[in-house]
Amino acid sequence: MPRLVIHQDKIKDPAVLIKLCPFHALEVVDGKLRTTAACKMCKMCVKNGPEGVFEYCEDDAQKKIDKSLWRGLAVYVEHEDGQIHPVTLELIGKARKLAAKIGHPVYAVMVGYNILKPAQELLHYGVDKVFVYDAPELKHFRIEPYTACFEAFIRQVFPTIILVGGTTVGRSLAPRTAARFKTGLTADCTSLDIQENTDLDQIRPAFGGNIMAHIRTPNHRPQFATVRYKIFSAPERQLLPQGIVERMSLETIDLSSGITVLETRPKPRVKSIEDAEVVIAAGRGIKTQANLEMLEKLAERLGGMLGCTRPLTEMGWVDPRRQIGLSGRTVKPKLIITCGVSGAIQFAAGMNGAENIIAINCDPNAPIFNVAHQAIIGDVTEIIPNLLQKIDLQGTAAIA
Repeated sequence: MPRLVIHQDKIKDPAVLIKLCPFHALEVVDGKLRTTAACKMCKMCVKNGPEGVFEYCEDDAQKKIDKSLWRGLAVYVEHEDGQIHPVTLELIGKARKLAAKIGHPVYAVMVGYNILKPAQELLHYGVDKVFVYDAPELKHFRIEPYTACFEAFIRQVFPTIILVGGTTVGRSLAPRTAARFKTGLTADCTSLDIQENTDLDQIRPAFGGNIMAHIRTPNHRPQFATVRYKIFSAPERQLLPQGIVERMSLETIDLSSGITVLETRPKPRVKSIEDAEVVIAAGRGIKTQANLEMLEKLAERLGGMLGCTRPLTEMGWVDPRRQIGLSGRTVKPKLIITCGVSGAIQFAAGMNGAENIIAINCDPNAPIFNVAHQAIIGDVTEIIPNLLQKIDLQGTAAIA
């Protein structure tokens, strides 16, 4: 991989050179200039520093991996007492599309206790083989034994790509497992594609959502990626199952853990904006907190829920659990009406999978119109009351 070489013998005053780095990634240690972990390899020090002090080197001798040894796309099955999380089915659907491009099989790996029956259910969604680790020690999620199972699966099957849900469990398990193979992991991908040589194209927002990073891992396998719920679509359930379930085993010592689960308490279920079929999204363009009432009324009339952008949660106007975007929830409703939302990439990434997007904004050049199916240019405080009046008079068909 590329590296930055600092020629200490050509430095006159190392303290002066610290100012060259816009990321504050240069420091003086024991009289010598060093880079820190904050270095972005932007090469600004090479460009603006004294001649010969900084040198950017490409590592041409990097070891190449034999990609032919790695075959198949694997999906980690997220579940709770056998109840499979919907993100798993969405990842299976995406894995099938990617696998079809390169002629690879689709695998699922499931870890838990008494999970053979739900594992069989996965065969109705186009999985070629489900690898099951079923043991009493795996009844509750504990990071050490679950990682051991995941690692054992990879070392036996050698899948070229592994997809994991961007859940609390997935965000804990995926990086720990990837680290054991000294490979990369791209978190919260919003788009995935694949090359003929099995390199995975991983696209995700970066630098606070200001750019879309296109990431590949050409010299390491397996390739890990986590994806949030509601990014992709789940496949239709097939009437007849196809594929097989293979039960795996692991030494008892590998299932040990320093964590003891004393008790589990189920969290009370609350209505989530992620499951709403209609969402009314409020942005800063609504101007005042009092205007939220009319949007809540519209959501109620349409049988939906009120969502919002990040600024509204930061001001305390809306519950953070209703925030949409990269730092909030990802939604994929049948209908979303954005009200006074500019359409920053952070927000758009959390809702652009909706079936129908209606955007209302005073600014005809607002970025939200780039993803909207229907655009209404005007003042939200004038349009919504008129819409509510028509709905009250004619019913929900008035918005058609």
